[in-house]
Amino acid sequence: MRATARAWPVLAIAGAASLVLALAVGSVPVSPSQILATLTGHADSATRDVIWQLRAPRAVAGFAVGAGLALAGALLQGLLRNPLADPYVLGISGGAAVGALVAIALGLPGGLVQVAAALGAVGTLGLLFALARRALFTRDALESEQATTGVLLTGVMIASFAAAVLSLVLALAPDARLRTMVFWLLGDLAGATDFRAALVALAAIGVAFALALRHAAALNLLVRGDLQAYTQGVRVVRTRRTLVLVAALATGAAVTLAGAVGFVGFVAPHLMRMVFGNDQRVLLPASGLAGGTLVVLADTVARSAFAPLQLPVGVVTALIGVPVFLWLLARR
Repeated sequence: MRATARAWPVLAIAGAASLVLALAVGSVPVSPSQILATLTGHADSATRDVIWQLRAPRAVAGFAVGAGLALAGALLQGLLRNPLADPYVLGISGGAAVGALVAIALGLPGGLVQVAAALGAVGTLGLLFALARRALFTRDALESEQATTGVLLTGVMIASFAAAVLSLVLALAPDARLRTMVFWLLGDLAGATDFRAALVALAAIGVAFALALRHAAALNLLVRGDLQAYTQGVRVVRTRRTLVLVAALATGAAVTLAGAVGFVGFVAPHLMRMVFGNDQRVLLPASGLAGGTLVVLADTVARSAFAPLQLPVGVVTALIGVPVFLWLLARR
């Protein structure tokens, strides 16, 4: 218990430090005193522009993306009782990617690309609910453990179909736009320069966390099996449907903002489970803090390691995620 209690301040400090580091590090270094002067309104105009127009929106957006993906990963690993589940298993990111890449191929501006990604995510969510209706909307889910498998397989098939459509779009896209499309697919925060959009995304992720935490106690029972949860008063079908919706919306918001950033939704919940255990009331917020911190740090490395060139943040998260995945697999 003492180790768990000490972990919360460490997580909070790490999250705050990652945001400060994101503001300070870059092609134009900014000292802590300059950051403080900017926050109090006493910095010069050049420093204010660097922080408020470039780095702060990107850092806030990165934290929102990481927190949303980590929340979705923790929810899906619990709902599907599958430790390998991550936010992309439902196919929501694939739908968002199809919408975004079609918009990029047509030469639409950045704002419309985000709108297209959001529409793709919502459309895919509707398709998931239609195809997995038996698992999500009927009481048959109480009679068999096959319900979670049905949701999982439906999501995998939607993701596979979206991947095929993405390949077609890339094959037909103009050469001049291929680099932008590939960066989006790899996960990229370079376009996250609108502070209001970043704050809206952070607020949306916060709402998703509030909804998830309301059902955290029920999720603890669902992890042990649908039948046991039902006998203890959990409305299994309704709870599963609600949490799938929350996970899908969190994933859609994250993908709309930064593209397909991989491995965060897998790695963060696993690492926090090793520290805090599997109590969802603790695991969900801890995963959010860890995921947000991971993406902010990864993006800081991505934009500064080879400056002035910038890497997609998804490349860095994959370089971190793959070794962690293999390490966790070796421990099982």
